[in-house]
Amino acid sequence: MSGHSKWATTHRQKNADDAKRGAVFTRLGRAITLAARTGANPEANFKLRIAIDQARAADMPKDNIERAIQRATGPADGAQLESVSYEGFGPHGVAMLVECLTDNRNRTGHEIRHHFEQHGGSIGSPGSVAWQFERSGVITVSSLSQDDELALIDLGVSDVRRSPASIAIICPPQNLEAVRKFFTTRGQEPPVKLAMLPKETKTLADPNAKTDWENFLRGLEEHPDVQDIYHNAVAG
Repeated sequence: MSGHSKWATTHRQKNADDAKRGAVFTRLGRAITLAARTGANPEANFKLRIAIDQARAADMPKDNIERAIQRATGPADGAQLESVSYEGFGPHGVAMLVECLTDNRNRTGHEIRHHFEQHGGSIGSPGSVAWQFERSGVITVSSLSQDDELALIDLGVSDVRRSPASIAIICPPQNLEAVRKFFTTRGQEPPVKLAMLPKETKTLADPNAKTDWENFLRGLEEHPDVQDIYHNAVAG
């Protein structure tokens, strides 16, 4: 019986992992499709290139990536996706930006608003929170020499943030392609993305506040229409 129980537990975990992986691929595929509407050539469409790079970083199969591009360039089949953003405050006053892709704006808006209110947060009007964030290019590397850092400053890099696990290179969106090429010409393919970074952060030091925040965030991450979540919370 113990062997059967172990197999059943492993089987359930695999199904859960597969479902989570499938949800990630769905989000990445939607992002690729939306980006490809303005051009199917990633060399000429920087947003598409970023979406494809993110999909590859998540080990999304090449066939899935190609099908996502074809959905944008081929005949329309089914409802069209549109991009919609929500601004507000999560639990304990955390500033939030939530970017979604949806085929039903009303349904998604109702569900996101309900989730915020259910956890003690609120959705604000457009512009009420966005001013607290700045759109930036982010490239993540594992190491960076001092000489390279100085060279990157000349390319427009505004900040270099080091952590024990990685180094985040921050730059204005218009400089992201030049910074990316700095690494690709050296044979490197670091993860590249556009993100909304908070100008100031809010520390959650209380354990109960951290638990509230984690539960709220987990629910948002599991919503099928949510593409990106930006916030100013940091653990205390």
